[in-house]
Amino acid sequence: MQTTLAGTVELTGVGVHGGIEARLVLKPASPDTGIVFLRSFADQAPRKISVSRQSVQATDLATVLGDKSGVLVSTVEHVLSALSGLGIDNALIEIDGPEVPILDGSAAPIVSAIDAVGTVSQKARRKYIKVLKTVRVEQGVSFGELRPYDAGFRLEVEIDFDHAHIGRQRFAANLSPAVFRRELAPARTFGFLKDVERLRSAGYARGASLDNTVCVADHGILNPEGLRCPDEFVRHKALDAVGDLALAGLPLMARYSSFRGGHKLNFQVIDALLADRSAYMVVDAVEERRRDAAELVFGQPMPAYAPER
Repeated sequence: MQTTLAGTVELTGVGVHGGIEARLVLKPASPDTGIVFLRSFADQAPRKISVSRQSVQATDLATVLGDKSGVLVSTVEHVLSALSGLGIDNALIEIDGPEVPILDGSAAPIVSAIDAVGTVSQKARRKYIKVLKTVRVEQGVSFGELRPYDAGFRLEVEIDFDHAHIGRQRFAANLSPAVFRRELAPARTFGFLKDVERLRSAGYARGASLDNTVCVADHGILNPEGLRCPDEFVRHKALDAVGDLALAGLPLMARYSSFRGGHKLNFQVIDALLADRSAYMVVDAVEERRRDAAELVFGQPMPAYAPER
């Protein structure tokens, strides 16, 4: 069944790029609402934007959402990753600033806050986007690929940095709330010391610090506490991918593989998938009763509406 929050979650902090403080409030929402942002302003009426392929405005250094009037909220990938990773279908996200707070650079604070209030099941079956054929996007040596996969959602992410402290790393797992909490949520965003001045002069990374970003220098990791795990870099890339793939509007039944990917590539794969109606169908999970067990069977067809509906 679909799920939503059992209570209200509130978090406050600065944005990693703009450095502006914002208040983030996650609230329960009714079945079939999906994930919706409500951006409030000091001098104008609040504006609402649903998370969908059509709401994406930019994906360069972060995932940015908006509407035809312009950008509404940026750096949404960590909160979307937390909601998707925990299997939450419906939520209203109120925010009073231009950027989602970076917090400690990971999704762990959001997951902890959600776990503190819990989730509830709703009287509506969860719908899925079932991938029917391979969809692949390439950018030079980088690629992202969705393939058919009947056992839920599998994530396979590989990175390759020409740096002694990162190198080539790979993360692969069938995603579940337990796996997301344990393996991905604690992984923090990272950046390179050599890029800091260039990014800040371009208006980015103004809220970045060692409290919310793993900083990689030529001689090693600058954070006094070091890494949370040896392959924290690829785990964070996987965390970002979960959030970016949530832009499909519904959970995926698919196997997602990427090599040297990022926000832009993740979104381009979703965009390519939803542009091809022969590549997917919308299904729900029906509970099949047997004499000795009950299990979820995927594949009951639903009308092929676009996922955002």
